[in-house]
Amino acid sequence: MLALLFVGAAAHAEGMLFKVPTRDGVVTTLFWEAAPDAKATVFLFPGGGGGFGKFEDGKTTGGNFLVRSAPYFLANGFNVAIFGRPNDMDELGWTERTEPKHMTDVAKVLEFVKQKSGLPVWIVGTSRGTVSATAMAINVHDPAIAGLVLTSSVVRYATPGAVPRQDLKAITLPVLVYHHAKDACKHCQASEAPYIIKGLSNAPIKKLMVVDGGANPTGDECAGQHWHGFPNFEREAISQIAEWIKKPIN
Repeated sequence: MLALLFVGAAAHAEGMLFKVPTRDGVVTTLFWEAAPDAKATVFLFPGGGGGFGKFEDGKTTGGNFLVRSAPYFLANGFNVAIFGRPNDMDELGWTERTEPKHMTDVAKVLEFVKQKSGLPVWIVGTSRGTVSATAMAINVHDPAIAGLVLTSSVVRYATPGAVPRQDLKAITLPVLVYHHAKDACKHCQASEAPYIIKGLSNAPIKKLMVVDGGANPTGDECAGQHWHGFPNFEREAISQIAEWIKKPIN
């Protein structure tokens, strides 16, 4: 089985692309890059329909906030694992991200990540990826999981899978909710982010950070280059998130 997990792996200058068997006849893509002297691993869930763009010369090409910020996680001493997409789905929609088969894929990829590194794993999601990240924190019970970070969270209660709609009281991990004050996406208004904190009644540590940095937002208000994706603030955002992961406080 271990040999099968490595089928489809392609080694490049830095990162590696893997196709991990997750269900019968299904493989899920994973980008992996190890940091020298890493302290932990971040397990990243991009937004939109999922995925991390093309894999070229050991790097990912996607414009999602977490995907393009991978180098900053590495620079802060974290291994980077980016969850891609299973080959039986064109995209990860709203409802698919909380379904059992998605949780099966997530758990199998986590098992593979643990074979790459035995360090603690922090789940990190952005935008629609926060639906997956939250569902993973609720449904995948693994002692390797150290905590949860939600950026640009889906907080609009009417949206399927929205973080406040999920069983937040089941989360017993440290949680950071990180949001841009000017996020204009209708699903992700900063004013509704406190509802996540309110629902985390059993989280030992929970922190809401609302920031206002960056410049020159462009494009769709719900896409990665608008305030929703912390444009021209990636380095600072990841530095703040990294510092909290290293020392979680309320």
